[in-house]
Amino acid sequence: MASLLQRRGAGALLALLAGALTTLTFAPFNLWGLGPVALAAFYVALQNIGLRQALWRGWLAGVGLFGSGASWVYVSIHDYGNTGGVLAAALTILFIVVMALFIMLPALLYRFCAASRLDIPAFAGAWALSEAFRSWAFTGFPWLFLGSAHVDSPLAALAPLGGVYLVSLVVALSGALLARALLSRRWRLFAPLAALWLIPLTLPTQWARPTDDELTVSLVQGDLAQLSKWTPDGQRDAVNTYFRLTRQHGLDSDLVIWPETALPMLEQQAMPLLQRVQSTLPADSTLMTGIMQRDQRGTFYNSMIALGDQPGQYRKEHLVPFGEYLPLESLLGGVLRIFNIPMGNIGAGSDDQAPLRAGGLRLGVAICYEIVYPDLVRQRAENANALVTISNDTWFGHSIGPLQHMQMAQLRALENNRYLLRATNNGMTAIVGPNGHILARAPRFEPAVLNGTIQPMEGLTPFTRTGSWPALLLALIMLLGGGILRTRHRDSNAP
Repeated sequence: MASLLQRRGAGALLALLAGALTTLTFAPFNLWGLGPVALAAFYVALQNIGLRQALWRGWLAGVGLFGSGASWVYVSIHDYGNTGGVLAAALTILFIVVMALFIMLPALLYRFCAASRLDIPAFAGAWALSEAFRSWAFTGFPWLFLGSAHVDSPLAALAPLGGVYLVSLVVALSGALLARALLSRRWRLFAPLAALWLIPLTLPTQWARPTDDELTVSLVQGDLAQLSKWTPDGQRDAVNTYFRLTRQHGLDSDLVIWPETALPMLEQQAMPLLQRVQSTLPADSTLMTGIMQRDQRGTFYNSMIALGDQPGQYRKEHLVPFGEYLPLESLLGGVLRIFNIPMGNIGAGSDDQAPLRAGGLRLGVAICYEIVYPDLVRQRAENANALVTISNDTWFGHSIGPLQHMQMAQLRALENNRYLLRATNNGMTAIVGPNGHILARAPRFEPAVLNGTIQPMEGLTPFTRTGSWPALLLALIMLLGGGILRTRHRDSNAP
């Protein structure tokens, strides 16, 4: 098999297939059982080759992963970014090409640590560490992590224990064990493989406990057209839509939540309107909404505010590169203006913002893209007894992007054992339980109000207490173990 993979280009094709196969593990396909199969294919593709080939095949696996799993980038750029089809396609290809470079990292790390008796754990450690690097480098893109697909799999109990990186580590380890068992016909390797999937079934998924309090919530979804939303007619339509939906369905709720930039106007302009809505709610009810703010210096903020008797605000901390701010503006600004590519320039909130409050709820907030960052949400959950995320997934259109986004939000709920309220402009609007399961959801692409009940949760999961570092430390030990053993083996055979 090694000869075939080297001589006929089958190894390169297998790497590309491994990346594409990984996409099928995520929503909306949810074939999480293919995760170990995809990583097994990638492991096989990296066998008995030089470093240059390993980097090439790692990049191809990245092209397969991001080319299939992040195809929604084209929709955002073309349909809603006011960018022509040819340029949008070119930018999407550029995005895939660049993101694929990140999958060269696990291939590189693994090849340095391969050819040792610990190459299987080294492979898994390399993959998990590369995901952590991808969540950090250049502000991060923690999308399509292996562990994100396993909210409903036997590995779900690992999420509140060690977070998404621990789940990814086990999936990658499973793939390497599967591949090695089949390549070498060492059937005894199926025993540890089975143990990896059976042991989590004996672990608890719930480390936190609900209080006796029960609160009613209403999540309002306006389904407004993105391209006309900020026009005068669009502003009037937004006001009328959210006022009408709230009056019809949300007047009896303890908490009413409108999504990200529900009213397409600044807070100063919207506040009289919002106070009018708040006045129609019961005295102990709270209205929360996403809104754009501008401070005295003229800096804009993507924010969420709470009205009622416990007013507060949260300003988005982790901004989207090129969407909300321009990295390296002095270098790239002129280039993007030549091609008429829209740019955002929004200020970032601080990293020590307090939870928003509504009755007995302390809500840890994540706006849109922030929900995909496990450690950022963990910090919010540490001082909160529920989570809320607002988003405008209209930018994704009818693509698979919103479904992937929802799945990652579910994993954040599971990692921290918190109810999660997700209000969006056109879906996926949902109430997620502390086990990561969707309890209720609103229909997509139509105006709707989702009503439900939640309970504040007390107590912290191991992941909420420690964050990702224990899982990443384990991954580092597994990687270095293989590398040290290989180095010693090489030195002992040196003349």
